[in-house]
Amino acid sequence: MSRVTGEIIAYNTLTGSKERLKTLSPGKVNIFVCGPTVYDYPHLGHAKTYTQFDFIVRYLRHKGYEVFYLQNVTDVDDKIIRRANERGVGWDELAREFESIYMEDMAALGNTSVSHYARATDYIGQIVSQVERLLEKGFAYRNSAGIYFDLTRFPDYGKLSGRTELREEDAVSRVDEGAGKRNWNDFCIWKAAKDGEPSWDTPLGPGRPGWHIEDTAITEAFFGAQYDAHGGAVDLIFPHHEAEIAQMEAISGLKPLAGHWLHTGFLNTGSRKMSKSLGNFTTIREALRLYGARVLRFYFVSSHYRASIDFTESSLEQAGGALARIDEYVFRLDPELDDAGASEDAERLRRAVYGALDDDFNTPRAFAAVFDFVRARNVRGKSGRRCLELLRELDGLFGIIDFNMPAVESGIVKLIEERQEHRARRSYAAADEIRSRLLGMGVQLYDTADGVKWRKASQ
Repeated sequence: MSRVTGEIIAYNTLTGSKERLKTLSPGKVNIFVCGPTVYDYPHLGHAKTYTQFDFIVRYLRHKGYEVFYLQNVTDVDDKIIRRANERGVGWDELAREFESIYMEDMAALGNTSVSHYARATDYIGQIVSQVERLLEKGFAYRNSAGIYFDLTRFPDYGKLSGRTELREEDAVSRVDEGAGKRNWNDFCIWKAAKDGEPSWDTPLGPGRPGWHIEDTAITEAFFGAQYDAHGGAVDLIFPHHEAEIAQMEAISGLKPLAGHWLHTGFLNTGSRKMSKSLGNFTTIREALRLYGARVLRFYFVSSHYRASIDFTESSLEQAGGALARIDEYVFRLDPELDDAGASEDAERLRRAVYGALDDDFNTPRAFAAVFDFVRARNVRGKSGRRCLELLRELDGLFGIIDFNMPAVESGIVKLIEERQEHRARRSYAAADEIRSRLLGMGVQLYDTADGVKWRKASQ
């Protein structure tokens, strides 16, 4: 493990300011990010959050931190039960189906940095333990619907969001209704068993977990009562993350639950956040088919994680065009050339990228430096192995460059040779027609001083 060098400054939702990333154990980061509820195909809003956190964790590891990245999987929930009933399948069968789909989509996007995925149903014992302790300490009460957290007992409720009232953009589907609630915003931590719904026989009585309690039970099992960083989309701040804070800090008496809170901005479409409940979503699978994994990943990692993005077809086309400029530069590199003259440019780029990323993971500033470097090198002369080595180093963070030359296909080579023959005879119209045919096949040609080179178009 390399030594951590240089400080990382990141915005902390809890304090409303950028702060140095401080960890409980030197050189180690325990981070938890709220995972999916597996009842449907994940959409591009999920892709934004999880791709951006994948990048953040990659950068922490690159800096030398030993990172344990934990993500939960909500595999029992009202939405899962409702969808399973609609389809006439078991709730667990439906959950496993969409959990597999989620994992496949994450792999396709290159999101590989999660250390462990924890299913809620594997932690029923830990959930029951937390509910029991909340009851013992007087923070929870029973009614006919189950067991609820009494928010009048926790005066710090709202300290993350700065409020206690619901708003339209909140993740409100789990603000539980129930007869016998003491306060309108008390939330359910244990749902009493109902006919036709899954339940577990426990010392609490038969039932199943509320949504918020699974996360604190899982993080306590892995990290204890406190840990370094908690992440998720901005719509989870209230009430979900407020509820997590209330539960764990009430149980332990320790604060804060997490030292740093990181939240990703919305992916908007038609001026509203992309979500299943609004029906304005594009699935990850559909977008992968339309735009390709590299373009999607570049689209997300080149945007600042805290910023909202307006999803449009033209924005994806712009991302594809920007990625193509990087591709073309990489394609023109000569890995056999000792480009000692490029060392100063390469070192300037390295400092600019790391300086940007140390400042709240500022990827737009980092990519601006990359494009400045590409423009400068295209003007100053041929680039070789030193530039290539630096780009490989940086792409370990971003995961967007294809360094592999495509396999030679005889049909493509034959068409390229035919085009060269037409050009030699000055039959330029015929040569252009072949170039257009190749582009239609996804093959981009480059006429260079060293002859014709080709690669598959960005995807």
